[in-house]
Amino acid sequence: MLKQQIRCREISEADIDAIAELLTRGFVGRSREYWMQGLRRQARREVPQGYPRFGYMLDNGGAPVGILLLLYTARAEGGETKIHCNLSSWYVEPAFRNYAPLLTKIAQKHKDVTYINISAATWTWPIIETQGFNCYCSGLFFSIPALSRAKAGMTIETVSPDTQAIEGLALSEVELLTRHARYGCLSLVGRTADGSALPFILQPVRIRKGWIAPPAMQLIYCRDIAEYVRCSGAIGKHLVWHGKLSVILDANGRVPGLIGFYTEWRGRKYFKGPHQPRLADLTDTELVLYGP
Repeated sequence: MLKQQIRCREISEADIDAIAELLTRGFVGRSREYWMQGLRRQARREVPQGYPRFGYMLDNGGAPVGILLLLYTARAEGGETKIHCNLSSWYVEPAFRNYAPLLTKIAQKHKDVTYINISAATWTWPIIETQGFNCYCSGLFFSIPALSRAKAGMTIETVSPDTQAIEGLALSEVELLTRHARYGCLSLVGRTADGSALPFILQPVRIRKGWIAPPAMQLIYCRDIAEYVRCSGAIGKHLVWHGKLSVILDANGRVPGLIGFYTEWRGRKYFKGPHQPRLADLTDTELVLYGP
């Protein structure tokens, strides 16, 4: 029997095809094109200097046998730049599972980085918590914004991927909206009666339960949940034309001012590091780059 030559190393762009094959084998129901689209997006996006573009892999004589995708993002908050890392898809071939701790150890080595896990399976929650992660989002609120009363004078504008400027928004927010529009999100601007501009990003999702998969939207970004509540009536009427009735929000309980229901059966999210993530900001995460 040949001796296994296992090492943990950073993924390079030359590894993409082999990584996509491994992920396709590891995640039943996800096509190879699903993974290739996300990996191509990772290849093109901006990454903070000094951090890996794709993540890490277990290399067995040149072939990937384990993978942990990482999405690093620099966020300007409170006058300083904070580094967040979305711990994304993790898979190790069964014969190499005893080497899996190498991936998690190297992936969480930066003490100044805030690591987030936004797609933890229910059965992994106790494991994640023993690794030092804390829950910052305990569930989801399913809102029906069309049932909210639209504020007088409120209008909704759709932002196209090639928009250059938006009155009332900083260039950084315009770039955020257009970048996510290119990812297939629905980027909107709520315009109040006094002309104020409120940015929103939503993503189409399907909530599956058995054979039923009602269409809905996930709130990816807004400055504050209160701004979504304020604009919910106008957003709901706008979404009706897109065939969407529900907008799903990360939440820690019922959201005052919205019609809908809250559940803790799904949607729990974790973080580990110096800065607790806020609700209503899933920008540049796996949910956007790879899709629901």
